[in-house]
Amino acid sequence: MDHFLYRDGALYAEDVPLTDIAAAVGTPFYVYSTATLLRHFQLFDEALEGTDHLVCYAMKAASNQAILRTLAQAGAGMDVVSMGEYLRAKAAGVPGEKIVFSGVGKTAEEIRVALEGGVRQFNVESEPEMEAINAVALSLGKVAPITIRVNPDVDAKTHAKIATGKSENKFGIPIARASAVYAHAAALPGLEVVGIDVHIGSQLTDLAPFEAAYRKVADLTERLRAEGHDIRRLDLGGGLGIPYTRSNEAPPLPLDYGALIKRTLGHLGCEIEIEPGRLIAGNAGLMVSKVIYVKSGEGRDFLILDGAMNDLIRPAMYDAHHDIVPVIEPVPGVEPQPYDIVGPVCETGDTFAKGRLMPPLAAGDLVAFRSAGAYGAVMSSEYNTRPLIPEVLVNGDQFAVIRARPSFDEIINRDTIPSWL
Repeated sequence: MDHFLYRDGALYAEDVPLTDIAAAVGTPFYVYSTATLLRHFQLFDEALEGTDHLVCYAMKAASNQAILRTLAQAGAGMDVVSMGEYLRAKAAGVPGEKIVFSGVGKTAEEIRVALEGGVRQFNVESEPEMEAINAVALSLGKVAPITIRVNPDVDAKTHAKIATGKSENKFGIPIARASAVYAHAAALPGLEVVGIDVHIGSQLTDLAPFEAAYRKVADLTERLRAEGHDIRRLDLGGGLGIPYTRSNEAPPLPLDYGALIKRTLGHLGCEIEIEPGRLIAGNAGLMVSKVIYVKSGEGRDFLILDGAMNDLIRPAMYDAHHDIVPVIEPVPGVEPQPYDIVGPVCETGDTFAKGRLMPPLAAGDLVAFRSAGAYGAVMSSEYNTRPLIPEVLVNGDQFAVIRARPSFDEIINRDTIPSWL
């Protein structure tokens, strides 16, 4: 569900016409719906009702402070994977006790900053990292709460670049070594082991891999408790997928996911943490772009947009599909025609879609990329010295620019010419 609907022949974000935003900020731009963000967070929160739980938004999906504050005010915690994300979360008003620090390469400086600023737990990925956290904690006179991420060797059946729970992936420790690693952690005076962490991948559209992983976690919890460890918190990661096409069968609902968690882990009496990102932000955002040219090629027509791969990298990086729709609703009965939809960057990979059926479009027309709220703006760049595009947040009939488009002077003046030139 989202709040981007046609009304009076034009696409709206909640109660704001996208044409109004385009006129105010120019194209391309990202736009997010507050109502959709909150609805998706509430679906997860409600799915775990009756359990001791915390929904920690995986802010790598979309990390603008306005989005973080919107979710934090609704009760969300945050899952961060870098010092920059940690500081963003704190700047957005998220207290340290609601911030989970994940990631495979935490530095001593990142660990220090999080311990000094407050952190709910570190999700530890390796024994060397465990030693590093212990050393920093002791140097500060603190005890660091940790979970240890176990790799359950479960195939998430998702894109190879976003699978994280197989034995060949870089994440976590092999579940077969868990007893030895937990014993090591218990012997380190700067650490307090509070639970287990697991995350098997992103954009999962089937609950079976989750069930396989969580059953292994349940068995591990009972074994570790028998070995004397106080396992009281289970961090189950995120990964539930979203429908990127309107025609595809919908992925499982958060309610079904919550029921699975209760069925497989509810008997353990643990606090449950989940870290959804894509499902909260993905369908809560669009990228809006303008047609620069319609070009006739050899056996195909091209829509050349002002948005490019540097603005939305997912199609180039993952061959990802995004539904692309005209902002002005097509006249009923109009015959669609195939277009290759491309950007202006001098790369063949700057292609959003091939042979996509669209109503006839002309230069100046606006199009919207659906399901662009997650891994859109956060993965954008200034390749070709193209400015990062604005982000806009809508709330009812209001909208605000939450990240402005930088000027070319601002971009160019960041460079420093050495004295010998």
